[in-house]
Parts: sequence; C-alpha cells; structure tokens
Amino acid sequence: MKVEHVTAPGAPAPGGSYSHGVVANGFLYTCGMGPADPVSGKVVAGGVAEQTRQTLKNLQKILDVKGAKFSDVVKVTAHLQDVNRDFAAYDAVYREFFSAPYPVRTTVGSDLINILVEIDFVVALPN
Repeated sequence: MKVEHVTAPGAPAPGGSYSHGVVANGFLYTCGMGPADPVSGKVVAGGVAEQTRQTLKNLQKILDVKGAKFSDVVKVTAHLQDVNRDFAAYDAVYREFFSAPYPVRTTVGSDLINILVEIDFVVALPN
C-alpha cells in the first residue's frame, strides 16, 4: 500500500508532529483542524460560528491539494468545547459548506485548548 503525506499551502501550519493529511487506498484522511487564521496563526475572533467557518475554510485547503470537494467528504468528526451551547450555531455554518446528501458525522464534546471547535474529514478521492 502506498501512503502519501499531504501538506496544504495556505492552511495553518501543524501545531505539532503531524501532517495535514494522509492519502491511503483512495481516501484522504485529514488532521484535526481548528480555527487558526492561516496568516497570523491566531485563533479567529468570535464564537463557534466564526470558528467553525474558519475551520472548514482551513480544511478546504487540504481538499484543494488533492482536487477534492466537500461533496467528496464521506465522514466528518467534530469536537465542540460545549455541545449543548454551540451545536445549533455549528450546524448552521456546517450547512453553508455541505448539502444533502450529507456525509456521516460524529459530533462530540471535548476538552479543547483555547478553541471552540476542531474538525477532521475522511474523503473519497475523485478518480
């Protein structure tokens, strides 16, 4: 099996020892991406809506490297700092990027460090 590591120009640099993405067996697995501004590296101002929008824009940069679109995403895992408070606003922004039929999704509450949302994708790459 061939494994390809992906670095996405225009996406925030990894904050640790990980790749933006890995391609294996026709699927792209992205890192967990947060709401950092790719230029300043700082978390975008605002609440979960603004942070979700920036996070999805950052993930778009990873998709772009492999010529993929949001419609190619088959699995989304999202971590919210406060699911009860933030789910509705997060989901409203999510619908700006995804349309039916939606990918499968898991949304959980997590103890995130200084951010409100982190998201990763599994993507079926176009042939």
